[in-house]
Amino acid sequence: MSKYLFIYHGGEHPETEQEVAAVMDAWGQWLGSMGSAVIDGGNPVGKSTTVNPDGSVENHGGSNPASGYGLFEAGDLDDALAKASKCPILEAGGSIEIAEAIDM
Repeated sequence: MSKYLFIYHGGEHPETEQEVAAVMDAWGQWLGSMGSAVIDGGNPVGKSTTVNPDGSVENHGGSNPASGYGLFEAGDLDDALAKASKCPILEAGGSIEIAEAIDM
């Protein structure tokens, strides 16, 4: 089994307490459905900052800043894609960048 980093981008933020509860429940169900494949369920992240090779800093995080992350175990990329396909961020209009984490 390999480890895959899921980097979440975008997604609408819930506005009411009821919407927040529904979103949290959806994430809990999704993470729970994967059992031991969840290495680190992750968290949302705040505003990102990009440091460029010339030392300059961009405070907007680039063209598609991260909104969260998670680390999961999967048999291969197809398995990781299948797991990601059920992620609640997709229903909120966000996307998921997936990269295999290489053990060093």
